[in-house]
Amino acid sequence: MISYFGDYANLCFEAFGDRVKHWITFSDPRTMAEKGYETGRHAPGLQLPGTGLYKAAHHIIKAHAQAWHSYNSTWRGKQRGLVGISLNCDWGEPVDMSSHKDIEAAERYLQFCLGWFANPIYAGDYPQVMKDRIGKKSAEQGLDMSRLPVFSLQEKSYIKGTSDFLGLGHFTTRYITERKYPSRQGPSYQNDRDLVELVDPNWPDPGSKWLYSVPWGFRRLLHFAQTQYGNPPIYVTENGASQILHCMQLCDEWRIQYLKGYINEMLKEPLLSHMQMVTEIVVPTVCTLCVLISAVLLMLLLRSQS
Repeated sequence: MISYFGDYANLCFEAFGDRVKHWITFSDPRTMAEKGYETGRHAPGLQLPGTGLYKAAHHIIKAHAQAWHSYNSTWRGKQRGLVGISLNCDWGEPVDMSSHKDIEAAERYLQFCLGWFANPIYAGDYPQVMKDRIGKKSAEQGLDMSRLPVFSLQEKSYIKGTSDFLGLGHFTTRYITERKYPSRQGPSYQNDRDLVELVDPNWPDPGSKWLYSVPWGFRRLLHFAQTQYGNPPIYVTENGASQILHCMQLCDEWRIQYLKGYINEMLKEPLLSHMQMVTEIVVPTVCTLCVLISAVLLMLLLRSQS
């Protein structure tokens, strides 16, 4: 499948590369792996708990890397485009900020969600917490090796750095607290994470069971991605609000408020870059101008006295 995807990607680069300058190899591969190979809700409809989704994700990551390398070596020189991947993730906030276990659970939530795919691409391997947790539970379940596949040293080097930008999809936030799931319950993605997702009943919701408007979580996820993966260029590739309302005319007030809140939080994020620009460019420039002005004033003063 990796080779087939490479052939498909090359065909797309050849046919459309003169016009398309931003390429996304996979959109939301976590949902593809989890719902296609864990729960079976999406195609191909397989239920292979705790194994299928990790194998599928492993091949998706390698297929992405091959497509990036193909573009980089064959097409980039003449087409001048960019290739990235789009990853979806909700923000995970600790239920109790004073609880070390809840803080670790929230971090684990993000690593099993965003880090699962982003860490191999930006750091060369799966997050350490995934390797440790899944490896330990696999051993407790009597398996000789971890259910999480392993990248070879050559594959790690090949995959690392294969993204010109990070596409980020985000919709909502969850509160996270730790819950231990015994290994005897059997392998599953949920059991491997050892956590529970909760919501605040006061969060606005449009009627969808999964979607709540929590704009501040968006800013925190952007900051996490920015600091975790070396401040890559980030494109927000998915965001928006479903609405379970039946009306004969437009009734988009909820959606307008949702988008306004999330866009405003996104607009705050570049302040980090602006502050860096102020520190690295503006301050030295002002200091230099002050020195020059002082020198000119001193010269004028000396001339007037002579």
